[in-house]
Amino acid sequence: MSLRAEHLRRLLDAGPDARLVLQEGRYEVTDGETAGALSVVTRAGLLDRLGGERPDEGRLEEQAAMLETEISNLGA
Repeated sequence: MSLRAEHLRRLLDAGPDARLVLQEGRYEVTDGETAGALSVVTRAGLLDRLGGERPDEGRLEEQAAMLETEISNLGA
């Protein structure tokens, strides 16, 4: 499954301790550690990457592509 803007939008809409993880080929938003999952980005980390503002869809697509490249470089 590809990382898309909608995954990041769900993360931004979640609570302050939320994180996006990759588990068994699916991206999920969670509030805690998930055994066996790769942590992709925290909500706070995503806000830092975005400059602390609520982005439009284009900006989220851009961030999704960059994060997916980072994950691919890890071999996940």
